[in-house]
Amino acid sequence: MRKWLAWMLLATQAGCLVGPDFVAPTPPRVSQYTRDPVLLDRMSDPDMSQQLLMGENPPARWWQLFGSPELDAAVTQALTRNPTLQAAVSNLLLAEDNLRAGGAVFYPRLDANMMAERTRSASLVQGSSAPDKVFSVATLSGAVSYAIDLFGEKRRTLEQLEAMVDVQQQLHHAAYLTLTANVVNAYIARAGYLSQISLVRQIIALEELQLEAIQARVDTGVAPLADLLSQASLLAGNQALLAQLTQRLYQIEHLLAQLQGEFPEQASLPELVLADLHLPSDIPVSLPSALVRRRPDILAAEARMHAASAAIGMSSAAQYPSLELTATYGVAARNLSQLTGPATSLWSFGPSLSAPLFNGGRLRAQRDAAVNAFEASQSEYQQTVLTAFEQVADALRALQADGHIVSAQSAAARYAYDTLLLQRASYSAGLSSYADMLLYEVQYRSAAIASLQATVQRYQDTVALLVASGGGWLDTASQRR
Repeated sequence: MRKWLAWMLLATQAGCLVGPDFVAPTPPRVSQYTRDPVLLDRMSDPDMSQQLLMGENPPARWWQLFGSPELDAAVTQALTRNPTLQAAVSNLLLAEDNLRAGGAVFYPRLDANMMAERTRSASLVQGSSAPDKVFSVATLSGAVSYAIDLFGEKRRTLEQLEAMVDVQQQLHHAAYLTLTANVVNAYIARAGYLSQISLVRQIIALEELQLEAIQARVDTGVAPLADLLSQASLLAGNQALLAQLTQRLYQIEHLLAQLQGEFPEQASLPELVLADLHLPSDIPVSLPSALVRRRPDILAAEARMHAASAAIGMSSAAQYPSLELTATYGVAARNLSQLTGPATSLWSFGPSLSAPLFNGGRLRAQRDAAVNAFEASQSEYQQTVLTAFEQVADALRALQADGHIVSAQSAAARYAYDTLLLQRASYSAGLSSYADMLLYEVQYRSAAIASLQATVQRYQDTVALLVASGGGWLDTASQRR
């Protein structure tokens, strides 16, 4: 037995590892995300000013930058109860179980066997008059077998299983990051819809007053009927807009309920308006060289490439001979009761070697397929990296444009408000009509809606940049696991 164990150890150490050894891709050799550096303009409103902190990674709980306890509670509930995230966790545990099961191939296999049978043997000699024999036999034996991994097929298999664990881990992180982004974006959209609905209702109320004033002027013959019809058309258009906004608000609330693992009927959502959120003034942005080590979609693509590389080694090793050592020891007797008595011992020991000689080119074709799959995974990885850099660049440019849009829309709203104040003073002095003043009331609120929409877009583009930079899943995910 000592010689057998020494031989087994020697054969294991002598085994080689065929196929390529995986090397992680090098980060892209780019120093910035856009052709020209992105600079965010200082806003006239300090609460809307932002600056980019290049080279700093987003915090673990990046959504807390928006300074809303209600938002923090919503994200926490989603992380606890969202079924998609729970499924990602289960898939990760499944991959880890498969890895533990795959690691068992490096241990000897020990089996026990007990058999009892009654047999009738026929004479094999032609013309023999010897009668057939009927006898009983019972055996109790144990067998030890160990497959020598001469060319690394089992090691490559384990390597692939480890890579698949990495894939599921990164998919779990991606689900975590996507979920938190969806919850934050949905709450921002809901707050924007609530504020916009309030402004549209104010506009409808003013337009109804305008309609009454124009109706009185039409009745007295001061104004033509066309003015009344035009005003009625504007009112109907805004009433339709209010219905559309209300529908979108309901859809966002249903989405939030689903993200938080609840049915729409059970959802209890806070009345969060945009003023309750704080726009982050400092936005950390990962460097291009660090992005590929932070984004879970990139790391998942890299892990898939690693698994495809290991598959080349597995298919390569399948073309070489395989060696297995086995040893068996047991006892045999005429019946089960005699196994513990004076039974006959039996044993066997020896290696078995098998080698593929002809298989119609199947093994070579399988290796070629593995090579092609690896090359496809390389291209998919490169595409994932390009898409990630595109998303960061888009978010940076969007924030840059948002600064100009928000400034312009805010200025338009201020000018509309100043004009409204002048019109109110003119109406109080008897220099203009009530209908004219109502018209400027509507214009101001329309400008306020446009400014609100630009502000909502800036909030959501801020979320997009934080998420595109990899979010803060690294620290948070490690704490949760």
